[in-house]
Amino acid sequence: MSERAVLVRIRGRVQGVGYRDWTQRRAMELGVDGWVRNVDDGSVEALLAGARVSVERMVTECRRGPPAAQVTALEEEDATAEG
Repeated sequence: MSERAVLVRIRGRVQGVGYRDWTQRRAMELGVDGWVRNVDDGSVEALLAGARVSVERMVTECRRGPPAAQVTALEEEDATAEG
């Protein structure tokens, strides 16, 4: 199985709308490891690691986010699982 790790930065209305909790729940459901945190500029940053197909699915989900969020941009870059 092919593994992948990516660092994503999500921009838009993504703080104060449950985005981090939603990301943690979805990642667990998909078997994706990593972390998620708010950034001072109002964005959310996450490291997503695991099976390539699961990580790619999680990135797709992050582009939508939870119902109260309004994602305007998502930047991703390859990363190591250590961060």
